Amino acid sequence: MGGQVQQHGSVVERLWIYQSERFPLIQTVPLLAAFSAASVTASARLADRSLPDLPVYLIAFLIVMIFFWQMRALDEVKDAEVDRRYRPERPIPRGLVSLNLILWIAGAGVLPVVFAAYYLAPVLLWLVIGVWVWLALMGFEFFAPTFLKRSPTLYLVSHMAIMPLIDVVLTGCEWVPHGSMPQGIWTFLLMSLANGCVVEFGRKIWAPEEEREGVETYSSSWGHRRSLLALAAVTLIAFTALVVCGVYLSRPFTTAVCGFCLLLPFLALITDFFRHPDRKRQKRLEYASGVWVLGCYLIAAYAPSFGDTL
Repeated sequence: MGGQVQQHGSVVERLWIYQSERFPLIQTVPLLAAFSAASVTASARLADRSLPDLPVYLIAFLIVMIFFWQMRALDEVKDAEVDRRYRPERPIPRGLVSLNLILWIAGAGVLPVVFAAYYLAPVLLWLVIGVWVWLALMGFEFFAPTFLKRSPTLYLVSHMAIMPLIDVVLTGCEWVPHGSMPQGIWTFLLMSLANGCVVEFGRKIWAPEEEREGVETYSSSWGHRRSLLALAAVTLIAFTALVVCGVYLSRPFTTAVCGFCLLLPFLALITDFFRHPDRKRQKRLEYASGVWVLGCYLIAAYAPSFGDTL
């Protein structure tokens, strides 16, 4: 399963190369650290509680890192045939590591997540199981792969629904021990759903010269105009959710201003790529989508209340 593994370097060395290509820690760690910390902080502030102790933040970060690694492992399963035929340069088809090894590591992540969730609150395990059930359904393409692939919109929404489910767990690291969700947490979950779509579009809207036979992208399925309009639309949904979250946090003005300062350059990059869809701008757009998402979480959790009166 996963092809003949090349015997160059130790397992650790080969896994290090794998992560740099398929799960780059230099990008993933800061983004998921901000995501998990902002989720915990926003939950506490929406409930008007003091911030929890450091172990809660560390547990939330551990859980989200393992969730995202497990999503990467399932993506390797789903994409195995396409990668073998059309992307043989990727780590698994070229034999750097085996698919079995990646799946084994993903499976081993179950135990630390279970122990960490149980340590905070046994009830949190039910939320964790909910994420894993949805993740398993994604892995099986909801038992309707042909139907889903006929509708890129349905495919996107069904797969990006994992983001608010993960965020329920992350915010739950704070609110579950207290018994109930804070009022207004729905705004944060909506922002997570929209921003999941932002990242997905950012990854799969390509310049014409980058499109490859057999590899599905939104730009190839919808065309550049429609896919970039969709990216702009989900970005505006995320911005709206961010501002409404700021209302619940009694700091709508600073949240809106900070979000708007982040929104304008991102929309400018989308427009620039629409006018000049080349490889350089494609990479810039992908990078900017991550910056936008990172900024949204930091603003939601940590923007000051200076100038707000609500």
